[in-house]
Amino acid sequence: MKQKCPFILTIFSMILGVFIAVLFGVNEHLFKDKIKRDLGKNEKIMAIVDEGKRAVKLNAEASKNWRYYQRFHFHSTGIASMALGVLILLSFSMGTSALKLLASYMVSIGGFLYPFVWLFAALYGPIMGRSAAKESFAIFGYMGGVFLLGLLLSLFIIIKYPLKFARD
Repeated sequence: MKQKCPFILTIFSMILGVFIAVLFGVNEHLFKDKIKRDLGKNEKIMAIVDEGKRAVKLNAEASKNWRYYQRFHFHSTGIASMALGVLILLSFSMGTSALKLLASYMVSIGGFLYPFVWLFAALYGPIMGRSAAKESFAIFGYMGGVFLLGLLLSLFIIIKYPLKFARD
């Protein structure tokens, strides 16, 4: 089971990325209305006295926060696809089980958790401000580093150890 968990987590990440895309397709306005409603609670933006400047700021922030939802989708599906390829490649490696397992977990956990920095920034950014939201959930952003280290470890394993295929 411990060898299956990285695959399960990676496929679950794909499912989440596709699921939010389906939600976009079914009701994009659900997301955009939430952003607009929450931006109305942003004290910094609402403190702008000039209505024209406030409207420009609200539109710019709404667009950027909507993009964060999209980034969750792009990163969740894209990174999971890369991770699945790496996991499959590692399964052909003759490297030590412990090393392959470590690389697999780093790739799958890092790849699964990293996109959440964008989802949480999208959910909380309109009220908190985009920078504050990203800083509050930075731990998820750091998971991109775990993913990268897992990729580097996987590269090391693929270079150092031979690959074994069924016909070999």
